[in-house]
Amino acid sequence: MHKVLVIDGHPDRGPALCHALADAYVEGAREGGRQTRLIRLAEASFPVLRSAAAFAAAPNEPDIVKAREDVMWADHLVFVFPLWLGSAPAYVRAFLEQIARGGFVADIGPRGWRPGLKGKSARLIVTMGMPALAYRLMFGAHGVKSLEASVLGFAGVRPVRASLLGMIEGAPEMQRRRIARVRALGAAGR
Repeated sequence: MHKVLVIDGHPDRGPALCHALADAYVEGAREGGRQTRLIRLAEASFPVLRSAAAFAAAPNEPDIVKAREDVMWADHLVFVFPLWLGSAPAYVRAFLEQIARGGFVADIGPRGWRPGLKGKSARLIVTMGMPALAYRLMFGAHGVKSLEASVLGFAGVRPVRASLLGMIEGAPEMQRRRIARVRALGAAGR
C-alpha cells in the first residue's frame, strides 16, 4: 500500500480532535513514504440524496466526482469521524451515498453484486465521549460495524480495521498520546 486517502468526516469547520487526527495520519503516512490525499467533509459541498433515481445516476457534483477519483486512486482508505447517535454523522453517510451512486461501489445485477472497490483496505478512526469499551460491550459497536460490513465490506474493501477512541474530553496529555498513536498508524500504513 503506497497511496492513502484520508477522509476527515467531522462536519464542523472549527477546531476538532478529528481534524488533528486526520492531519496526524497524513503526516505519519508521508513520513512512512506513502503518497497521501485528504478530503475534509466540512469543506465539501454536495446535496443529500432524496430519491432512488438520484442514487442510480452518476453524480456530477465537482466535490463528489473528485472524491470518487481519489477513492479509485487510493490503496488504503482512512475515515476519521466522531460518533454521533451511535454511528457516523449524517454528513458522512450522505457523502458515502453520493460516492456510491451509479453502481460505483458495487454493480448490482440479477446474479448478485460485483464489488467495485476490491483490493483496497480501510481504517476507521472513531472518536466518542463514552469509553470505547462501553460502546463495544453495551451497544455492540453497531454503527461502526454497519459501516465496516454494509458499506465498505459490500464494496469489497478488506480488511477494515477500527480504532475506537473513547473519553475524548480527556486531559491534553491524553489527546497528545492519541494523536501520536494515529500518526504511528499512518507511518505503519495501517
